[in-house]
Amino acid sequence: MEQLPVSERLPRLYRAVLDAVADLERHGRRRDAAAIRAEATAAYSKAWNAVAERRLSSLRARAARIVETSRPVSVALSLEPRARPVDLERTTA
Repeated sequence: MEQLPVSERLPRLYRAVLDAVADLERHGRRRDAAAIRAEATAAYSKAWNAVAERRLSSLRARAARIVETSRPVSVALSLEPRARPVDLERTTA
């Protein structure tokens, strides 16, 4: 069976990394998610070759390992800070 060219494999792999990043975010691991997303974007935006494919595969595996080995983050730590309510009646001087 003929293997797909890297130009077809890389977008699918990048999408898989982004899905893994979303999974990290759901588990409250936003810093890890941001780091992996940045590394994936850098790899994806360079030459589409075997090196980029290995890097993206490695990042996907790293995200999966973090999810598998991480403890649940408490609800208080995983909540986004709330914005102050906007006073629509207030005017500027």
